[in-house]
Amino acid sequence: MYKSPPIWDRINSYALVTYIPEPLAGFLDRLREELVPNCFLRAHVTILPPRPLVVSTDEAWEVLRGIARSFTSFEVQLGDVDVLPVSDVIYVRITAGNEILTRMHDAMNVDGLQRQEEFSYLPHVTLAQELESDEVDELVRVARIRWAESSLAKSFRAEKVCFVQNTRRNLWLDIAELELPKPETKPSGELKDQFVG
Repeated sequence: MYKSPPIWDRINSYALVTYIPEPLAGFLDRLREELVPNCFLRAHVTILPPRPLVVSTDEAWEVLRGIARSFTSFEVQLGDVDVLPVSDVIYVRITAGNEILTRMHDAMNVDGLQRQEEFSYLPHVTLAQELESDEVDELVRVARIRWAESSLAKSFRAEKVCFVQNTRRNLWLDIAELELPKPETKPSGELKDQFVG
């Protein structure tokens, strides 16, 4: 039975993510473990990359929850497998939903959550990171083959955001979750803009 890590094992490193639902999540989790054995992170898109807090967890969540409520759920379309140049992170591109994810990131990078990002924010799904440079080419080749072979729909609806905290063992814990409001339909049948705040 899984036991939550003790409070002293948690570190001051928090992020906001949207988890990818099944069955796509299971496929991405298995692919990630094939590329990086013993990697047990759940498939997700990071909205606010890891950062230390200068306010309490409760205060940070209040800010995030308030801002998140001004966004509605939205579609995310995944594209090709690629590699980030400097860090050699193997990832899946996001081809639809980028604008909303970027607006969410920018809106939430405020107050006690504000941080100068190490790299410009790029919405994506990480498949492998912290690799030796000599293994990147082979692993990206494998990732592209597996991704191309998959018959799963490569899109999902981002319906929830989850506030997470890291531990000394790099196991991320879910702290709080919020369901995004559903978009309202205009009389013409068109959807309202995703950002209503």
